[in-house]
Amino acid sequence: MELVWNTKTFEDLSVNELYAMLKLRSEVFVVEQECVFLDMDDKDQKSLHLMGWIGNELVAYCRILPPGQTYLEPSIGRVVSSPRYRKTGAGREMMTRAIFLTKNLFDNQPIRIGAQLYLLNFYSSLGFDPQGDIYLEDGIKHIEMVLE
Repeated sequence: MELVWNTKTFEDLSVNELYAMLKLRSEVFVVEQECVFLDMDDKDQKSLHLMGWIGNELVAYCRILPPGQTYLEPSIGRVVSSPRYRKTGAGREMMTRAIFLTKNLFDNQPIRIGAQLYLLNFYSSLGFDPQGDIYLEDGIKHIEMVLE
């Protein structure tokens, strides 16, 4: 499985890329996780979008948010892998790339994320440390994590 990666600003996304991104996020966050929430939160326009493709299928996606958008630190959010490509390493490869990009873009600042609690071990394996208390976001348990 050879993933092709690209990173784009919101303005540089094609209509098809934007559609694929929103479709995958909706497939996982709304349908699979049965979570009714407004995914379009006005942060996409200020984010960098990292996408992993196999042919015309979006396999993995996340957005990189600048400091001050969600947290004081830069952040990685809307981390999602297609259910058809889970356990293939696509998510880990994407997060490794996202961490590298974020550290380079924002002068090696710490990265803060709001992680779904069930993914605590995954993010810990990438170097993120939990901080603070568990909280509910859209009915799903989360915890903030920081990578120094």
